[in-house]
Amino acid sequence: MSEQLAKELQLEEENAAFPEVVAVAEGPFITGENIDTSSDLMLAQMLQMEFDREYDAQLRREEKKINGDSKVSISFENYRKVHPYDSDSSEDEVDWQDTRHDPYRADKPTTTPRKGFIGKGKDITTKHDEVVCGRKNTARMENFAPEFQVGDGIGMDLKLSNQVFNALKQHAYSEERRSARLHEKKEHSTAEKAVDPKTRLLMYKMVNSGMLETITGCISTGKESVVFHAYGGNATEDKVIPPECAIKVFKTTLNEFKNRDKYIKDDYRFKDRFSKLNPRKIIRMWAEKEMHNLTRMQNAGIPCPQVVILKKHVLVMSFIGQDQIPAPKLKDVTLSSEDMKKAYYQVLNMMQQLYKECNLVHADLSEYNMLWHDGKVWLIDVSQSVEPTHPHGLEFLFRDCRNVSQFFQKGGVAEALNERELFNAVSGFNITADNEVDFQAEIEALEKMNEDHVQNHGKKLSMFSSDGDPPIYDE
Repeated sequence: MSEQLAKELQLEEENAAFPEVVAVAEGPFITGENIDTSSDLMLAQMLQMEFDREYDAQLRREEKKINGDSKVSISFENYRKVHPYDSDSSEDEVDWQDTRHDPYRADKPTTTPRKGFIGKGKDITTKHDEVVCGRKNTARMENFAPEFQVGDGIGMDLKLSNQVFNALKQHAYSEERRSARLHEKKEHSTAEKAVDPKTRLLMYKMVNSGMLETITGCISTGKESVVFHAYGGNATEDKVIPPECAIKVFKTTLNEFKNRDKYIKDDYRFKDRFSKLNPRKIIRMWAEKEMHNLTRMQNAGIPCPQVVILKKHVLVMSFIGQDQIPAPKLKDVTLSSEDMKKAYYQVLNMMQQLYKECNLVHADLSEYNMLWHDGKVWLIDVSQSVEPTHPHGLEFLFRDCRNVSQFFQKGGVAEALNERELFNAVSGFNITADNEVDFQAEIEALEKMNEDHVQNHGKKLSMFSSDGDPPIYDE
């Protein structure tokens, strides 16, 4: 009896010191008679579920360790594993795999009914409630631009005041506009001595098509355009490609064209199209205008670049120069007295031809837009040229006459006419004014009369008529 009692006491002590681990018979991972473990899919699911339970338990321990007693808690719910076949859940704890009932995730704000309040009596909540407005402002942050990161404000249950939300909204709009400006500058603008991707693609197509052999580099830059040198390619049936070409790329930035609309909006050739186009397309119209003006001058026999082709805002012309060296401007070349006198009469005859035969006024004629090549003067940059019927055509002509007269008088040409005499010689008018102020007043009166005449009799008809052709000056 004593031995039997001693064994029972020993068993009781062992059971108290090492309690037996009782496995839970429930759950798909524990094998039993009602569990089919012959399927590989079932085994994989059970193993994955067991791994996920251990992973979630580790997340809960980390979450509890980080949060501690803090009033602001951090949830790792987005990192938990969710499986549609996981039905094992404990009644004593939250089902962490059901994100629809996450106690740490705030619900999205509900819309306020049309009557403006919710509830009754002391539990009434109006649309001006601080908490309601704060959550609505947080939800409205999701409408900001994608590049403006706002975080998971709803998940953190942020309550933004109107002042903070308006400040964030203004900052988001400012960043969006700044980003748009940077994109505009990068994608659409033509910088000095460089072209944007679209312009580069146009130039590549010209080379790939065989029209141009190669583009060597930039030879000139200005306020409105960049000029490149290129070697001509194979000639086609209807077009002869010069051995050397000049590619004039009009800058697609609009800053340089704000003060140039007066040259095109009142030109009857483009007036009807001007009001219907956006500012960027005006630049293409500017290139088209130069092409038409050069074609008129070429048909009249005036020395000027020969038009090869126009593609949007890229104009290909013949190159005035030789071996990639452009012809010098008239202001940069040193001429003898005989050559200077010869150049003066050439310019005078070209101005008369331009006015009478081409029905054009250069509108920007000076020593900067005239080249000296092969012993004669060449006219370039005629994109701003207008017809005499333009409301300011005669004013532009008088300005050209002043520039030409002053340049050649300073160059030592004694036969050079002054601006008033040169104006009468080019236009054929016989304005007899004693001073420049009265002379310009008569020019403005003529323009006013012509504008009224054009409006009454048609846009292409002009009342400008002289007693005969202007006298041709020859040396």
